[in-house]
Amino acid sequence: MLPVAAGASVDPDMALHAYARARLADGEGALGVAVDSYRVALAGDPTSLAIARRSYVQALESGDMPLALQSAALLDEGGMLPRDGTLLRICDALGRKDWTAAQAFTDRLVEEGNFSFLAPIVQSWISLGQRRYVAPVIDGKDKFGALGARYLDEHLALQAMARGDKEEAIGAMRRALALRVTDDEALRLTFAAQLAGRRAKADALALLPADEASFAKARADVARGKVPGAIAMSFTPRQGFAQLLARLAVDIASDETGTALGIRLARIATFADPAAAEPHLAAAKLLVAGDLANYAAAEARKVPVTGWYGALAQAELVEALAASGDRDGAIALAQSLVSAPNAEPEHLVRLGRLLADSGDFDGAASAFRQAQTGYPADSLPWALLLFEGSALEQGKRWDEARAVLEKAAVMAPNEPVILNYLGYAQIERRQNVDVALDLLKKASALKPQDASITDSLGWAKFVTGDVKGAVPVLERAAAGAPGDATINEHLGDALWTAGRRYEARYAWRAAAVFAEGDVANRLDAKAREGLKPEYAAP
Repeated sequence: MLPVAAGASVDPDMALHAYARARLADGEGALGVAVDSYRVALAGDPTSLAIARRSYVQALESGDMPLALQSAALLDEGGMLPRDGTLLRICDALGRKDWTAAQAFTDRLVEEGNFSFLAPIVQSWISLGQRRYVAPVIDGKDKFGALGARYLDEHLALQAMARGDKEEAIGAMRRALALRVTDDEALRLTFAAQLAGRRAKADALALLPADEASFAKARADVARGKVPGAIAMSFTPRQGFAQLLARLAVDIASDETGTALGIRLARIATFADPAAAEPHLAAAKLLVAGDLANYAAAEARKVPVTGWYGALAQAELVEALAASGDRDGAIALAQSLVSAPNAEPEHLVRLGRLLADSGDFDGAASAFRQAQTGYPADSLPWALLLFEGSALEQGKRWDEARAVLEKAAVMAPNEPVILNYLGYAQIERRQNVDVALDLLKKASALKPQDASITDSLGWAKFVTGDVKGAVPVLERAAAGAPGDATINEHLGDALWTAGRRYEARYAWRAAAVFAEGDVANRLDAKAREGLKPEYAAP
């Protein structure tokens, strides 16, 4: 479809067809086609709130700032602007240095309530732009004040640097990083760039761990005194606003229900500061979570590979490539990341998971094992042993897998997922069944609502001859996960053996709905002929 120039007229019939095409593309998940079509439709009917309501969301998800702003303005006039739309309008006002409009929209933010906890920080950036700076103050009595406090120190730091107060900034930086025990790499780079740009080399290097590949480029530049000016410049109000929204977007999306909102906030952040890395990193991460992997890859690629944030962006690109179906590309890129000196363990874990998904279980086990070397023995995460044991078990190296899984169980004796894996793997092989049954009983007691663990326990009871005890446990598992083929097949086998053959066939047919390949053929045979030794679940 040809693009529509701003202000161009569109035939009403063409606009109607474009709207219908947009709705269809929307339903099919074809975001690019939908956005192009909504643009044509809105050009043909520039007062339509129905079109604007849909084009607003799609424009944000796709990163089309002009269409998002056009839709937002129309929705605002009609009293239908979503709450995040106020943030978009603040973004636009800050970009134009229209401090009056920015303040008016920030006041509206407080009135609307949803994002009112951001207002003190936004107002402080506006005051900085007005050259009459007032530091942000979080009201301790505000029930949402703790949310704003999470972001306060990093903005106090950036604003202090913009005002030339390095000592105040360093204290705020330390407090901000202390709040972010994880996911602090990009923030460290941002702070270090600010310090290095003002000849505070030692302070900048102190923020950049020497033994992590993600900081290698930054450390080398700081040591040489050659910090890129683009990332060392003082933050402007719109850049501070972008930083705020990028952080908020990731935090909101940590809850699965917040992914869609997180994507919109991250996109607004990229509109506010398209040259900065952090908004693109946040957008890439969240677009993968929102099943928009191709857009995520595009965002990750906007961050220069050879720049300070390049390693972080490449890690996001690995996830985007994998999610988009380019597994080979993802593996190749992941392998290049782990080949760097001092590669972080998480890069090896990411590679291990990709290799396991591709069926290279030996390679996966090796990656997980190598990741363990990045930790002291007394702080080794048990999950890495579980990952390695799982890869070894799937790679038909059971004796090695069992030793690793048993080590994990000793390290974390009350972790249900370890107990379940070790117990079920032994039950499958009819090894140490009494010990395995005890492991599964403990796992189920620790996590009684987990359908897969309940299934493991029920199946263990069945294969050890306790059919009467197995049936109610497997029924409970099937009730918790009615779409799980394995659980329903186990239930069917137990019901048949218990003499409840009509119900058994029903369970097998329920399993067949979600089964594929040999499993589907086996279930079909059971439903027709009943349970025979050659049809038993493994």
